[in-house]
Amino acid sequence: MKVLLLTGLGALFFAYYWDDNFDPGGLDYLVLNHIGGVPAGTRARTPQATRWLMQVNFLSYVQLTSRALPSLTDSKGSLVVVSSLLGRVPTSFSTPYSAAKFALDSFFGSLRRELDVQDVNVAITMCVLGLRDRASAAEAVRGVTRVKAAPGPKAALAVIRGGATRAAGVFYPWRFHLLCLLRRWLPRPRAWFIRQDLNVTAAAAA
Repeated sequence: MKVLLLTGLGALFFAYYWDDNFDPGGLDYLVLNHIGGVPAGTRARTPQATRWLMQVNFLSYVQLTSRALPSLTDSKGSLVVVSSLLGRVPTSFSTPYSAAKFALDSFFGSLRRELDVQDVNVAITMCVLGLRDRASAAEAVRGVTRVKAAPGPKAALAVIRGGATRAAGVFYPWRFHLLCLLRRWLPRPRAWFIRQDLNVTAAAAA
């Protein structure tokens, strides 16, 4: 079994040098879990920040997927995409990051439909995760959100389990599934819940 796990900014360079450095033959799992981030707040809402985040958080995923898909098709493998709650439920002071994550959700949702109608047996697992207890993530949202970070190892286990079972979606913590449903059914209560987790004054000043 061949598994390729891509994390960190190294994945961005890997995406554009794959031809020379890696043979994807026999690949069974591709796990895409690399992100670029900017601090939460209104100052991050610039064309430059948005372009950077789209490059790292969306376009590199597309590049890697296009290169791996023939091998995954041959092996009837799995594509595991680690995304964010902000790719399903938009919130304040995360405009470019949320835009990139929504693009991921749309691209891989459409790709899943295309593979299905072509009878291509490649599973796509979309992982919707929240804030994790990493130093870099905590620093980016310091003073902006009151959300409690989830344990990283438990989130990783949820991703592994979802990929191994070829699940269509993974939500961690599980309550995020309910929040995503509220987005469609009850938009006003959903907005109220999100507002309770924000320090609006600090975010607007960031």
